[in-house]
Amino acid sequence: MNPIMIPILGICCGLLAIFGGVFLRPWFRLQERRMEIEANKVAEKAAQYAAQTERLEERVRVLERIVTDRGVDLAQEIDALRDDRTTPNRLPVN
Repeated sequence: MNPIMIPILGICCGLLAIFGGVFLRPWFRLQERRMEIEANKVAEKAAQYAAQTERLEERVRVLERIVTDRGVDLAQEIDALRDDRTTPNRLPVN
């Protein structure tokens, strides 16, 4: 190896470190900021999905309560409506 190459490589490594610090540091900060923004968007969507899931679960609870609490009464009401349809109310003809 040529003896003059050692100082040249040393200077190149130093310049590379300086330029890397000057140009790469802001680029890394920009990438970090983009990831933070993306993480906030994902967290917001997750919160929206959780709220929607909670609303749907509440609706299912209400439907389950309607079905279980009024199951017998509802069946009786349906049967009563069927009975009313089979015997129509007619006015007497004179």
